[in-house]
Amino acid sequence: MAEGASPSPSEVPLVALNYSVRRRLGLFLNPRAPVAADWTTLAEELGYEYLEIRGWEGSADPTGCLLEDWPRRCPGGATVGRLLELLRRLERHDVLADLGAAIEENCKKYLQKKQPIQDPEVDSSIPLTLEKRGITTLDDPFGQMPELFDAFICYCQKDIPFVQEMIQELEQTEHRLKLCVFDRDVLPGSCVWTITSELIEKRCRRMVVIISDDYLDSEECDFQTKFALSLSPGARSKRLIPVKCKPMKKEFPSILRFITVCDYTNVSTKKWFWTRLAKSLLLP
Repeated sequence: MAEGASPSPSEVPLVALNYSVRRRLGLFLNPRAPVAADWTTLAEELGYEYLEIRGWEGSADPTGCLLEDWPRRCPGGATVGRLLELLRRLERHDVLADLGAAIEENCKKYLQKKQPIQDPEVDSSIPLTLEKRGITTLDDPFGQMPELFDAFICYCQKDIPFVQEMIQELEQTEHRLKLCVFDRDVLPGSCVWTITSELIEKRCRRMVVIISDDYLDSEECDFQTKFALSLSPGARSKRLIPVKCKPMKKEFPSILRFITVCDYTNVSTKKWFWTRLAKSLLLP
């Protein structure tokens, strides 16, 4: 390959995609959405049968399972180029826009080494444990006693006044819950995506998603929501709790429509709002 030339994905086997790219693919494709093509549509395009797809429905990361099985099912045919072609055909332009640069970089590294990248479970791109120490204000800097929370609060900056009211109602009352509020609890200087993933998956029992028109415009909120859904597909563990904090002009997020909502805007039920939310966060 000539110096500076862009790598051709058609030459690169799927094994070149590292852990972080596969994880991001899962965030986009794992949630079952009524309008966008998800992992099941991709599996059908690859020739998988109904019962084979059903076998992965209970997995926390069905997209990851599909990407692991495809090279075994189709040796030599499972390439990055083929994956990109299918994503274009399925009109998942959001995935291509978000991951295009990272996928190209993976291809470039693979072609330079001329050998397969290691299994994603041991890929060197996985963040070191050291990066996840001392990330919150009360963390043990040596990683022996990480700070834990009842719930991670997913919010956009314009909804901070509601977050402050939530702190008063859930932390400073008889409920005594411990919330993870990024702007208050997370120390600066670390990778946002790495720390957010660590907090949602390992440090917080639940996640509260504060829904508003502004939430729909936030890339951070979009990432956090899709990541939490990938950990709990179908909301089986009640990990994610949507909260509608103000009247909306835009359409409610389609990926959250199947989860029961706590509606702060409903005047007739507002007196029960904080108690219902607190009890849902206190569930084992």
